[in-house]
Amino acid sequence: MGDDMNMWMIDEMRDVADPVSPLSNPDRVSGTAVLERPQTQENPNLTDDGDADRYAHYVSKDRIAESRMTGRPVVALCGKVWVPKHDPSQYPICPDCKRIYEEMMR
Repeated sequence: MGDDMNMWMIDEMRDVADPVSPLSNPDRVSGTAVLERPQTQENPNLTDDGDADRYAHYVSKDRIAESRMTGRPVVALCGKVWVPKHDPSQYPICPDCKRIYEEMMR
C-alpha cells in the first residue's frame, strides 16, 4: 500500500510541475543535439618577420607601456599585431599607420 501511495504522489507532482521542465515528464525520451561549428583559429602574426616589421608603427603610449610590463602584444593603427622589442626610432614610419593617423587628425 505504501508503494502505491508514493507512486500516486509522484504522478500528482508531475501534473503540477512546470511543463517546460525536463523533470515534468521523465518518462519521455529526450535527446541531445550537438551543434557543430567549423573550427577557425586566428593566428595573428606575432613574429618579427615580414614587411610590417621594417617600420615603426603608431600605437598608444599607454599600450606600449602595458605591453612592456605584461608581454602582451599590441595592435598598431594599420592592424599589425606584435610584441614591441626594438627601438622604433631606428625604423621608418609605417605608411599605413601614418595615413590613418593623419586621417584621424582632420
